[in-house]
Amino acid sequence: MSDLELVRAFLNSQSTLTLATVSDRGIPHATPLFYLLHGGLQLYWVSFATSLHSLNLANSIEVSAAVYCAADRWKQIRGVQMQGTVQRVTEAEERQPVLAEYVHRFDLGNLFESSISASHLYKYVPIWLRYLDNSKGFGYKHEISLPRHDPSYKA
Repeated sequence: MSDLELVRAFLNSQSTLTLATVSDRGIPHATPLFYLLHGGLQLYWVSFATSLHSLNLANSIEVSAAVYCAADRWKQIRGVQMQGTVQRVTEAEERQPVLAEYVHRFDLGNLFESSISASHLYKYVPIWLRYLDNSKGFGYKHEISLPRHDPSYKA
């Protein structure tokens, strides 16, 4: 299994990421979010536009995220740290199938239909990953850099 396949399998086995954003005043904010892995290594989530992390995305589309599994022993620590960019998904061709899969994965049914329709769908595209797995040794990590796919990105 390649390193990217290993990361993808890990991300697919989890459901919650911690998203780190920064306000226009430089104040950091971290929030847990359900996510859906879809289309390679892209992570999608649904949030209200008024959520603090969504408001912070107006300041900067560059964010960090972490996904990890619960552990109570050091050898069980496994996770992925990421840096990348976020964009709001507005195109129906992308939005509809992702939302259908999201609702199915988290068994949301019709209960959240009005909330989801009033929310924005966001896509996180990682450009750098660090996979951690202490079962392979204390502090084991592997880093992967990925190309930027956002033509509007300016360094």
